[in-house]
Amino acid sequence: MAETVAERIAHVIGERIVSGELLPGTPLRQDRIAEEFEASHVPAREALQLLRAQGLATSEPRRGMRVAPLDPASIREIVEIRAALETLALRLAAPRLNAASYEKIEQALAEGEQAKTMTEWEKANRTFHRSLVAPCKMPRLLSMLDDLQLANSRIIFSAARSTDLQPDSSYAHRQIVSALRRRDINRAVNLLGAHIRGLERNVDEPGVRSPQSNTSKAAPGVE
Repeated sequence: MAETVAERIAHVIGERIVSGELLPGTPLRQDRIAEEFEASHVPAREALQLLRAQGLATSEPRRGMRVAPLDPASIREIVEIRAALETLALRLAAPRLNAASYEKIEQALAEGEQAKTMTEWEKANRTFHRSLVAPCKMPRLLSMLDDLQLANSRIIFSAARSTDLQPDSSYAHRQIVSALRRRDINRAVNLLGAHIRGLERNVDEPGVRSPQSNTSKAAPGVE
């Protein structure tokens, strides 16, 4: 299905929010958005509502729409909801994983391990998690997880800017895949839940260097 104008606008602005180009509290003016994208106010307004539904924007009385905050309470909420829903999706998807599924998963793993920048790694990370749960065949659940993964990516980029965090999920990801290949679904689900919840703990680690540094110290299990 072709992307609507509102969805295109929301996608572009959403990526700006995730990458940190638009910081928490930044005003999101409907008129300026319409002007930038050469669109009417209707798709601009719809785009803002999509961003709000994704948890990337918030509406404040007398202040209008702004980039949503990213404070400890927000991070905790995102992590806990995502852990609950993604483990549910994996439990449903695991029995349906086939050779084609594992091929996609392994490709995403390889891309993550070969990533040279945070942006490349984050893209591969999103693909890995989507590939794990896609066979659950529950569109609404997958849509919710896409939004939560977007919010998760925002947390990672924010941590990378403030603490020089270098995510390194290769070992944790391969443990999950290994359990799935052995058909040990309970272990795979438990590993995934712990892995996701590790984000809240690791984003506050001090002294972690950026991925551009050859002497960088990785934060194991950061999702």
